[in-house]
Amino acid sequence: MSRASFDVLVVGAGAAGMMCAIEAGRRGRRVLVVDHAARPGEKIRISGGGRCNFTNLGCGPANFLGENPRFATSALRRFTQHDFVKRVDGAGIAWHEKTLGQLFCDHSAKQVVAMLTDDMAEAAVDLRMKTSVDRLSRSGDGWSVGLSDGSEIAAASLIVATGGKSIPKMGATGWAYEVARRFDIRVTETRPALVPLTFEAGLLETLAPLAGVSVDARVASAPTDKWRKARFDEAMLFTHRGLSGPAILQISSYWREGEAVVASMAPGLDVFAALKAARTENGRQAVHTALAHIVPRRLAEYVCAREGVSGNLADISDKVLQRLDQAINAWSVKPVGSEGYRTAEVTLGGIDTAALDQQTMQARAVSGLFFIGEAVDVTGWLGGYNFQWAWSSGWAAGQVC
Repeated sequence: MSRASFDVLVVGAGAAGMMCAIEAGRRGRRVLVVDHAARPGEKIRISGGGRCNFTNLGCGPANFLGENPRFATSALRRFTQHDFVKRVDGAGIAWHEKTLGQLFCDHSAKQVVAMLTDDMAEAAVDLRMKTSVDRLSRSGDGWSVGLSDGSEIAAASLIVATGGKSIPKMGATGWAYEVARRFDIRVTETRPALVPLTFEAGLLETLAPLAGVSVDARVASAPTDKWRKARFDEAMLFTHRGLSGPAILQISSYWREGEAVVASMAPGLDVFAALKAARTENGRQAVHTALAHIVPRRLAEYVCAREGVSGNLADISDKVLQRLDQAINAWSVKPVGSEGYRTAEVTLGGIDTAALDQQTMQARAVSGLFFIGEAVDVTGWLGGYNFQWAWSSGWAAGQVC
């Protein structure tokens, strides 16, 4: 049976794991990265429609959730979005900025994966795919590990970078949480995040005519506790299952079962005033036609039908117009659930940050054990924030492991 010694064993060849391996390798550490997947960086490859939203220019601690969202501050400040952009530029990868500071590759997300694998190779990192951990135990101050390829590994530091439960078809598992619990490290409640929300069958039936309709909306949470109060101004999409689109994915991280979300589907516009003006200008215009100048026609027709409003504007009272205003800009709806980990972009919750050193990502009670990336109870907004957490946390661990 073969046996080899390494300074650092990284489990997980995703964004955080590869970043950590690069940094440790550049320090002259002997690094082995293992992953049960066939290829490294699969989540990077599929992200951003294949163009990888690799960071966000506005990234900061305020863009993250968790029991202690400020835990991320140290890593984010020491390796910033601008630091990662310099690496992308250095690799000759062309990129562009979309809305809200989101940065994407001009061509392919595969370029980011190639940059990382090239950097690992240059740092003499040993990368083994289709390889998982079969056995893990403490050996003095280090680790004794049995791998699925039959090899035995001794390592001084163990980096757990296996992510969360999101997108299981890509091999996501709860292995990081199993390791944590084995060493009495608390794992906070985990749930799908950045995920479409779903409705019960009766509501879905009434909303069926709206499937495929998209609006620019302001979507707010209606939480039972203040820390989950949030709102986002982005696109909202009606689907055959419920609601999706960036605004809904964002609010899903704050929403809990039994709570409502409130949508303004003409944010910044006084719908009542607009309809009154239309009534003055052309009272013979049908009310749903006037409303269709404000929101998509199918939505206008649905709202008028739901509110029992029909006929010409001239025959509609101010009270009824105010009701339409409320229906458009204060629509409160209670989802029954989400589409789950199958479509969730990330996992909310994870390794309790109180158990980790924010400077190094090392477990306070277990020397040589590090948790980085999505496995940790640090969850970013939609728009490149979670990748930046991966880069920053991986970088931080890579400086000391």
